[in-house]
Amino acid sequence: MIGQQKEIDNLKLQRWIAVASSVLLIAKFIAYFLTNSVAVLTDALESIVNVVAGFIGLYSLYVAAKPRDKDHPYGHGKAEFISAAVEGTLVLSAGLLIIYSAIANLLFPQPIQKIQTGIYLIAASAVVNWMLGYISLRQGKKNNSLALIASGKHLQTDTYSTIAIIIGLLIISFTGWLWIDSLVALIFGVYIIFTGYKIIRASLAGIMDEADMILLNKMVNLIDKNRRENWVDLHNLRVIKYGNVLHVDCHLTVPWYFNVNQAHSEVDELAKLIRAEYGETLELFVHGDGCMYFQCHICSKQDCPVRQHELKQRVPWTVDNILQNEKHSLKNTK
Repeated sequence: MIGQQKEIDNLKLQRWIAVASSVLLIAKFIAYFLTNSVAVLTDALESIVNVVAGFIGLYSLYVAAKPRDKDHPYGHGKAEFISAAVEGTLVLSAGLLIIYSAIANLLFPQPIQKIQTGIYLIAASAVVNWMLGYISLRQGKKNNSLALIASGKHLQTDTYSTIAIIIGLLIISFTGWLWIDSLVALIFGVYIIFTGYKIIRASLAGIMDEADMILLNKMVNLIDKNRRENWVDLHNLRVIKYGNVLHVDCHLTVPWYFNVNQAHSEVDELAKLIRAEYGETLELFVHGDGCMYFQCHICSKQDCPVRQHELKQRVPWTVDNILQNEKHSLKNTK
């Protein structure tokens, strides 16, 4: 229920982003027709991408909010990665179009008119874009929504480019140097292409279930610092993102003489630890293993009635040894 509510909240926010982007698009094109500035045209072209991406993101969040079914047992969260990939492609395409327009204007410069009016219009759009981007990024990170994170980054990128365009227009109004208009457009055309590439890269990583090493390091450090003495080792850890849901599976080694209830209690403690950090939108699949006598050397359980060897070393859990398929021992953790 908590995960579904987050998806509904994401959908509502994306709906506001799509509507606001449509209004800002109209304002920027009015500014372009008033000023005839290629830099302002750059801003307007990127806003077309904002609108299209906003509605694509809206649809992807609508799909992601659908409950899982027999055809999609892990839910529909992957739709967000596809949305982000499309948005990144649109951003990259806008960057190429902006560079083309800037070069054409540099070769054949056009006079700029009504600069002050254009500045006021796009400055207002910059403020709205930044606020929407900030809210989108904050909620996207909170709810693990790649679609909202992509939208937030895109909106804030649009804000920064608008600020630079305003600075360029102010310089032109004081100096009359028309080439500044094309230079600003060129610089941000390159920056927008780089932003599009990063969005595409992140979405493809999600589609291909690429390991998120930052997330893995954080999770492994959390588990290692709070490990219980009955957790002899943890291995074969895997983390996959499906929208705002984390699917975690691993092998937890506990004393071999534990009964089913005791072993399940240790799994519950592991789940409680991870959920406390990452929220309720977590699916945890744990395979319980019984310890082997060769692991006595790394086991710190104080009251073990079947210990065969003395404790020699408590092995710190790291991403390297916790991702491996074998049980931990002194040999394979050095």
